Amino acid sequence: MGFYEDRVLPHLINCGCGNAVMMRQREKVVPLARGVVLEVGIGTGHNLPYYDSRRVERLIGVDPSEASWRLAGERAASVSFPVEFLGLSGESIPLPAASVDCAVITFSLCTIPDPAQALREVARVLRPGGQLHFCEHGRAPDAGVRRWQERLDPLWHRVMGGCHLNRDIPGLLANAGFACGDLATGYLPRTPRIAGFNVWGSAGLHVAS
Repeated sequence: MGFYEDRVLPHLINCGCGNAVMMRQREKVVPLARGVVLEVGIGTGHNLPYYDSRRVERLIGVDPSEASWRLAGERAASVSFPVEFLGLSGESIPLPAASVDCAVITFSLCTIPDPAQALREVARVLRPGGQLHFCEHGRAPDAGVRRWQERLDPLWHRVMGGCHLNRDIPGLLANAGFACGDLATGYLPRTPRIAGFNVWGSAGLHVAS
């Protein structure tokens, strides 16, 4: 890992992903978590203040960037439930099948190299009836915005630590077997439209009939 990826990029992402608009998005889904929680892409711990300590038994955070997790510092120390950090990618989660009550993913599916595999892993470790609570930016519904996302994605991807502008979040969830009971969408205020289309809500696994 180079100097930019290890020393500069974690600070840029920490600042960018901690703006007021994005924090309000996190506040919509993170408090829904309960029991043993898996967070994929825990990063610098921006979600930690929004977990309801009365509902969370334990949090397992997965992220490949140990440099980012070091920035979590005070956030991790301020919660009353145990937090375990695993310095690994979301495509391979070292947990037994059906071992967590719910999962949380916020602004991470854009960056994971193989988001489809990561979601399959989340599905594997969720207990029956478990929920995935998510908030992500991705492919916009407007053709003009999508064209700019396609044009800018190669450069954005290189500069922003692997983040993609144009991933089809609902499609990824559906292909991994998740059914979204309450899916909300919209452009975030004061955010460039190429990166501002958000999808958020909760999803459970399809139950075979």
